[in-house]
Amino acid sequence: MIEVNCAAIPSELIESELFGHEKGAFTSAVKQRIGKFEQANGGTLFLDEIGDMSLSAQSKVLRALQDNKITRVGGDKSIDVDVRVIAASNKDLRQEIEDGNFRMDLYHRLSVILIHVPNLNERKEDIPLLAEQFVREICEDYGMPVKTLTEDALKALQNIHWTGNIRELHNVIERLIILSENEITAQDVEKYVTSSAPVDSSSEVYNQFDKLQTFKDHTEKEFIKNKLGKNNWNVSQTAEELDIQRSHLYNKMEKFGLKRD
Repeated sequence: MIEVNCAAIPSELIESELFGHEKGAFTSAVKQRIGKFEQANGGTLFLDEIGDMSLSAQSKVLRALQDNKITRVGGDKSIDVDVRVIAASNKDLRQEIEDGNFRMDLYHRLSVILIHVPNLNERKEDIPLLAEQFVREICEDYGMPVKTLTEDALKALQNIHWTGNIRELHNVIERLIILSENEITAQDVEKYVTSSAPVDSSSEVYNQFDKLQTFKDHTEKEFIKNKLGKNNWNVSQTAEELDIQRSHLYNKMEKFGLKRD
């Protein structure tokens, strides 16, 4: 099984990544490269965040699925491939089709079997299983004895509104493991998780700042950080959503010291 995160690859490189390239196809193509479709031949290709794929690459993926053939960038030879494709996206692809960002024919080619993965707030009964699994994994990574979550702690985790889904839960469990004793309690969840959530009270927020510019900088930083996190720190996608130049967003990230954890 070969995995490709379409959101993490620049649009100008996605075709080379998927289909490979011939030597000399472009400036940095110093040797022939086998693409992900050929690597997955006879197996499965997982295209994660396919909604971020360029229209040009989409048309080639469609041809590969229809004809079971691909052509490397800079080549003229068709190569037979036999690949099962699984695609995932956090975007509403039907809306992307209406907006002209995704091909309808590719959508229908991919949507033979549709699986909707509900967000964490829609399946809170899964939180205890996920939390205990994360505890085991993280403690093992840290080389420490496995800590335990009390029943009250699990109930407290289920009462939280999760905006970051599984990634947020994993980060919270890691924080609790680092800051708590051998037994993680509901009090620990209250102290290290829910107490650190943003305060809704306007007066408490505003009282933190004396100057207008300081407040504006804080608000802008948190807004940009939230959007970057929502888009899995994809700068191009976030800049487009914010309707600013990518270089402008990079300047803002540098100004506020925003980096992916």
